[in-house]
Order: sequence, then structure tokens, then C-alpha cells
Amino acid sequence: MQRGGSDGIDPDPNPDRAHDRVADGSGESNGNGESGRKSERPGSRGPTGDRVLVAEEVGRTYGETRALDGVSLAVGAGEVFCLIGPNGAGKTTLVRALTGTTDHEGQVSVFGDRPVEVDRTRVGLLPQEFAPASRLTARELLSYYAGLYDKSVRIDDLLADLGLKDAADTRYEDLSGGQKRRVCVGTALVNDPDLLFLDEPTTGIDPAGRRALWELLETRAAGGTTILVTTHDMAEAEYLADRVGLLANGRLAEVGTPDELVAAHGGESRLVVEAADPAAGARALSAAGSAYRTEARAGELAVYGVSPAEIGDVVRDLEREAVTYDGLAWSEPTLEDAYLRLTGIAVGREGEPVAATTGSGTDPEVDSGPDGTPDEADVSDDAQATSSTATDTDAPVRPRSKR
Repeated sequence: MQRGGSDGIDPDPNPDRAHDRVADGSGESNGNGESGRKSERPGSRGPTGDRVLVAEEVGRTYGETRALDGVSLAVGAGEVFCLIGPNGAGKTTLVRALTGTTDHEGQVSVFGDRPVEVDRTRVGLLPQEFAPASRLTARELLSYYAGLYDKSVRIDDLLADLGLKDAADTRYEDLSGGQKRRVCVGTALVNDPDLLFLDEPTTGIDPAGRRALWELLETRAAGGTTILVTTHDMAEAEYLADRVGLLANGRLAEVGTPDELVAAHGGESRLVVEAADPAAGARALSAAGSAYRTEARAGELAVYGVSPAEIGDVVRDLEREAVTYDGLAWSEPTLEDAYLRLTGIAVGREGEPVAATTGSGTDPEVDSGPDGTPDEADVSDDAQATSSTATDTDAPVRPRSKR
């Protein structure tokens, strides 16, 4: 592979960094000499079922810690696949196994070959921890990494796609946190890869920049790039992903489209009534003959299975029994609810794992009878069994819809 760049530029001299190990490949370029997205290229979107990336029973142990435990999955051509889980779930270790940058048990194939044998011009990787040379500008950094390949995208076009056109000649050290992360994402895109790995790509990016990056990734996927993203942001996964894999404690709990997982595991819609006496509210609904499942807790009454059209009925039943309330909040189940029900783990704002607690506002598993008395919690012990056996090697690619 031809290497290029300005003399003396060494943005990351550490040879052990996963970013350089993936970028540092050899072989003939897949490019056709044109800038931007190629119209015909190996590895672009193929018929449903074409598998670009396959992992079978992948495991990894660090000392006494089992970081990965029998993970199996497949990603189809042109698919956006999101690995979801909190910090410590095993996402980064799995990315390293899939890219051939760590030893592991089990089998991994990329474009039908072992990861270390793949033409590295076809792969882009942004690791979670990546710090380029701070005194180079955004343009210089992207130009340097582009110089590692025989063919690359136009840097000005990439800067514009990343929303960095006005900051192109600003030193990396003077960029905002979100701009720095977008430059890092750009280093994984300079070779216009067929397969792109992004480990927590939107960490530290402001909402506007995050949405711009999502749109860029959707455009890449529509052009044929296969993308694997790790994230602890459920909203990000719901927006981006064709399919998601729910990873917890090194095991894959379930794989499916966001809609499928929410429908199967997210639970019911929920109306939360802020009330001084939630138990009285539960009794009022029972007296009215309501079949809704309820849960009374401090200052709140949760009423499950209520549709938006039925909220008025609930309010009338409460008012008929003179139950006072301060507010109402209705929500439908989300991917976060599905993850919680399958794994028993909630994901904090910064990605930290939070053990589920009975009666918490986000736990849809705690049943109560019509009188507000909790029944036996039905949090399933099957989650662990499911997590050790869930696989998906057919990798269907559902039609992409505008989100």
C-alpha cells in the first residue's frame, strides 16, 4: 500500500492502536479513480442474505473476567447494525474481535476471509479511544489518513459532509469536543470503506452534530456501505439501525429490528398519574370495572395498556371517585424498555449500567392487581438462557425507511 502525507506528520506513532492496525493494510485498491461514492464496487449492497460479517461463538477472557461469552451474529451487505449495551457490556471487545485486533475464541469472517486477511482498503474503523495529533488541523489530519491509501475521497467533500467546512483549518486541539469526534469519524471514512466499524461514534457530540452524523451514515448505507455501530444511546440505535443486537455482560441477549424487539419485549404503553394517594387511584379504577393493570408507588400511579384514546376514560374514572391528581404523562414502550426486560439492566445517561429496581419508573415488569397490590414480579430468569443462545446468521436487510 502506498503511504503518503506531509513529512514529519505522525498523528499516532503507537503501533498497537486498533485504528492504525485496521488502516494499515495492503492490496489493490477498490477505487476506480473517482472521488466520492463509487457506483459499482465489490461488497456493495447485494441481495437480502448476503453476509459481509459473520461471528460464531466468539469469546474473550481477560484474567478472571469473561468479556465475551459465545457471541454469534451476522451483518448483511448495506445494513446498519447497532450493538447496544452499557459500559462494560463487551461492545469494544467484540469490535476488536471482529476487526482482528484482539485474540478471541470462536470464528469471525469478513467478506468471507479471516479479519487479518481482508484487504484493509475495504475496512474503516473508529475505536472508542482515539486521539490524533492535537496540533494538526482537521484538514491536515484527514489528508494524512487519506494518504495511507492509494485511493481516497476528496477531503473538502468529506469535511463538508462532517459539518467541518468552516473549521477545516482549525487545529484539532482548538476544536470543540463534538468537532473533535467528527474529525475522528472522518479518519475512518477517508478510504470510502465497504465495511465501517464505529465504536461509540457520537460520544461528546452536540445534538445538531449528532443528527448530522446520523444522516451522513444513512447516506453511506444507502450507497452500499455496511456499518456496525456500538452505542449506549437507545434513541441513536432506534434512528440508525436496520437491526440491533442487545449485548449485556458479554452475551448477546437478542437480535432483531428495533420495532420487532420493542413489540416482543418492550411491554405495554404506560400512563403515569401524579397523585398524592396512588392506591386510591388504583381502587377507583377497580371500582369502575377497569381491566387495566396498575402499579401504585410513591406519588405515582402507573396504568398499563392505555391507548391515547383511552386516557379520557381513565381520567373520568378517577374524577368520579374524587381522586385528585397533579399531572398525567403517557409513553409507549421503547428499545430501552426492551433492553431492561431482557437483561435486567438499565443504561444510564453516560452509558453506566444500572441494576433494575422493583417499582422503578422504568421497570414495566412489576405487575399489580386491580386494587394496586403488587403481584409477584415476573422478571424472567430466561434472559440469561436467551443471551447465551441468541444468534442471527441470516442477516435479513429490511427496506430502509425515512426516520
